[in-house]
Amino acid sequence: MRSAVATAIAVAALLAAAPAAAQDVAKGEKAFAKCRACHTLEKGGANRVGPNLHGMFGRTAGQAEGFKFSDAMKNSGVVWTPETVDQYITRPRDFIKGNRMAFAGIANEQERKDLIAYLQQATQ
Repeated sequence: MRSAVATAIAVAALLAAAPAAAQDVAKGEKAFAKCRACHTLEKGGANRVGPNLHGMFGRTAGQAEGFKFSDAMKNSGVVWTPETVDQYITRPRDFIKGNRMAFAGIANEQERKDLIAYLQQATQ
């Protein structure tokens, strides 16, 4: 009986320590379809309803050139990292109160991870 309990504990520990699912850039590109109507990614790309996202990682929120941001976004002090982007795209209106992004968010964690992996690659 003890060995069965020990085995079960060991298996549970291994499963808990297993790495999270890897990001899939191709799936992230598909997920970006939800964003494409409002955002462009290429260097020098147009601002639309939302700002061009090229060079976003490491930039302070509300600072993209040529886009009129809400005061909430400009004054948020948020620096875009994979972690802050994840928090933001989960529920944009909750992460930065008073921002104008109408998008409701992406609840699925893996979809967000895939999208962020794609954005990291596509916005360099």
